[in-house]
Amino acid sequence: MMLPSETYFGKLEAVFLFYGAMPTGVTVSETGRIFICFPKWGDDVKFTVAEIVNDTIQPYPSIEANVVNPSNIATSFISVQSVVTDGRGTLWVLDTGAPNFSEPIKGGAKLVAVDLNSNTIRSVYTFTDDVVLPTTYLNDVRFDFRVGKAGYAYITDSSSRGPGAIIVVDLETGYAWRRLNGANSTSPDLFFLPKVEGRILMNRNKDGSTSPFRLASDGIAISPDGKTLYFCPLTSRQLYSISTEVLRDRTIPDRNLQYYVKYWGEKGASDGMITDAKGNVYAGDYENNSIRKILPNGIMETIAHDPRMLWPDTFSIGPDQYLYFIVNQLHRQSRFHYGNDLREKPYSLLRMKIEEPPAPTFK
Repeated sequence: MMLPSETYFGKLEAVFLFYGAMPTGVTVSETGRIFICFPKWGDDVKFTVAEIVNDTIQPYPSIEANVVNPSNIATSFISVQSVVTDGRGTLWVLDTGAPNFSEPIKGGAKLVAVDLNSNTIRSVYTFTDDVVLPTTYLNDVRFDFRVGKAGYAYITDSSSRGPGAIIVVDLETGYAWRRLNGANSTSPDLFFLPKVEGRILMNRNKDGSTSPFRLASDGIAISPDGKTLYFCPLTSRQLYSISTEVLRDRTIPDRNLQYYVKYWGEKGASDGMITDAKGNVYAGDYENNSIRKILPNGIMETIAHDPRMLWPDTFSIGPDQYLYFIVNQLHRQSRFHYGNDLREKPYSLLRMKIEEPPAPTFK
């Protein structure tokens, strides 16, 4: 006898299946090129940045760039958490410089611009010690090229043991500073108990010890006009936003920024977020194998709910008006299960049609 069961919906398509290291990031360029990153979290990562070419994964922009060179740490990728194309010929690579969540290697945490026409590194932005702290984990980045002479980047610090923050980077000068440092809106929700696949998610170590799973600001998205930045801690169900003009205004003390933060309510617990050209925000819900769509007026709806969506990670919107996202079973890693790796290959890159182009980053 068939009993009633949960309803699943949303038309998902498999784009690529991964049988090696676990991916986290994906981005689709304005010409349809697809880039992936594989942070060094314990898997055998042969290259941390790659491009999908003819149904294969190729190191990008070269294998040499993916080999750590101690003598030139600024131009070699160490452990990349996020890759983002900007719609105007550049792939931006956000290197944590922190394999296995270690303290960032001195000079290793960086933002790198790769020219997609020549497939060469064009510029590298490194950070001072007051911006990238010993506890910092650079997670994701968004861009706006309509302000300043060369634009600005906004980066989330998703630290598990230090203050969360939004890092603002002036791309003309390379000058960067921390905003909302340790604020409630960028910090883990201490009362949040994540539950994935029906079980509480927490750090469970080989020696039997346990501790709460807590990560700071992670998901980030920017409005089509570049004026609003949306963000959320990883271990929280809340969505926040703030004016990018306020973030850039150094005359406003950081302690006062909390008064400029807007609270949007619960959206589910998210890793990745992205914005389309109409200002809709798409956010994963890793507790419920779902994707939420948050309209500019604050109305939220679930657009996909599927049992195969085992931890929807990074999002990207392609020129084909598909929402692309990585599914990587992050919650099944050994660090959450007393040293037992419960992940099942393949990991996947999925997509679904949303009939909207990505939010622009320039006029």
